[in-house]
Amino acid sequence: MRVGVGELAGPAQGPPLLIFVPVVSEFSIRSAGVQDIAAVLDLWAAAGSLPSVSDSPEGLAGLLAADPQALLLAELDGVLAGSLIAGWDGWRGSFYRLAVHPDRRRQGIATTLLREGDRHLRARGAVRLTAIVADDDPTAMSFWRAAGYEHQQHRARFVRHSDA
Repeated sequence: MRVGVGELAGPAQGPPLLIFVPVVSEFSIRSAGVQDIAAVLDLWAAAGSLPSVSDSPEGLAGLLAADPQALLLAELDGVLAGSLIAGWDGWRGSFYRLAVHPDRRRQGIATTLLREGDRHLRARGAVRLTAIVADDDPTAMSFWRAAGYEHQQHRARFVRHSDA
């Protein structure tokens, strides 16, 4: 899919609006392959994503083996600029690891990745979409709110790492 680069915008009050403003550059969105794993890990580091136990070549290879379409990539002028994991467990769609290279932010890449992830998950039957977001990152929290997602109150996430 090729799309024009745009901006995320919305009114001060009321529901958020996603507005695309065309510019000269174009980027493409595609599913990742195993050949992209090293570049994705480099992108996450450059974007300042805190590493987790599954952020490894083996972890990403496992994701791609389970769902070859789950890891979406945005390329701008042939260079990896952003990523989003759009996971489907048969019951709920979940977004993880939305990352855009710092030099490519505010160009509509995250919004376009999210729209493609949304389309991908809805096509698979998802009626509820969730996102794992670092709650100490005000930029990330603002992005997801502007995209129409609500911060779910009174819920906590519990994590246990497998000793496998």
